Amino acid sequence: MTAKRTYSTNSSQTWDEPNYVAPRVPDTWQRSPRTDTDNRIHRPYVPRATSAPSFEQPQGSEKYSSRHHEYSVLQQHCIYWDRDEDGIIWPRDTWVGFRDLGFNMLFSFLAVLFIHASMALPTRLATTYVPDPFFRIHVDYIHKDKHGSDSGVFDSYGRFIPSRFEDIWSQYTRRSRAEPPRTSLTLSELWEFLKGNRVAVDPFGWVAAALEWLTTFLLVQQRGEVEKEDVRKILDGSLFFEIREARKSKGGWNKGWGLGGDGFIGGEKVWYIGL
Repeated sequence: MTAKRTYSTNSSQTWDEPNYVAPRVPDTWQRSPRTDTDNRIHRPYVPRATSAPSFEQPQGSEKYSSRHHEYSVLQQHCIYWDRDEDGIIWPRDTWVGFRDLGFNMLFSFLAVLFIHASMALPTRLATTYVPDPFFRIHVDYIHKDKHGSDSGVFDSYGRFIPSRFEDIWSQYTRRSRAEPPRTSLTLSELWEFLKGNRVAVDPFGWVAAALEWLTTFLLVQQRGEVEKEDVRKILDGSLFFEIREARKSKGGWNKGWGLGGDGFIGGEKVWYIGL
């Protein structure tokens, strides 16, 4: 006779909390959502059109979002690449943008190929069925580039959902249920996060999400971890401008691996000639 399988319940869950654990789905126990976000953010489940707040920064990037208040948060994420602010991102804009962030020529070239080959057409289809021979990306319709197997932080219209952002850290950075979520993410935790978001029959989404977060790790990692605030500012785009300005200074940008483009390897400047 086969022994009957038993399941533990969430003993730390109180009666006034929603029931977020299903005993026969272990992941619901291991990946618990953050339940105190509304202590710092008013109605965190409501998508924010123009700001990206977090538990630590409930107002988001105030000056940045105020300056770009006519853009959705997803558009704000992209306007760094729109160098002449005409609403169109050319392949050359993407090339220059990655180079300004410190990536080397090979990485920047591959980024241009993948981004424009996969993301130009959806933004074009919003206005016409004729493909763009120049593979330009239209910022006005950047929400059409939302893909599957992502974090869910952005909704289908490019708005930022604070509760979904907080859940990343609650579900993947806890070392024990007795402690609050950490504010940094290791590479192994990032891999678990990517696996947890994968949906069926979505190879493009799997690859796109992996490349996006790998690029984030290469850009901002320090001591093998990415900081929550850096990720938040990447999502709203403000960090791209900060990195570009930092690289113009004597100190440069000392986070990330950089792949040698900025002379930094693992946060240490090993040569003074960019590639």
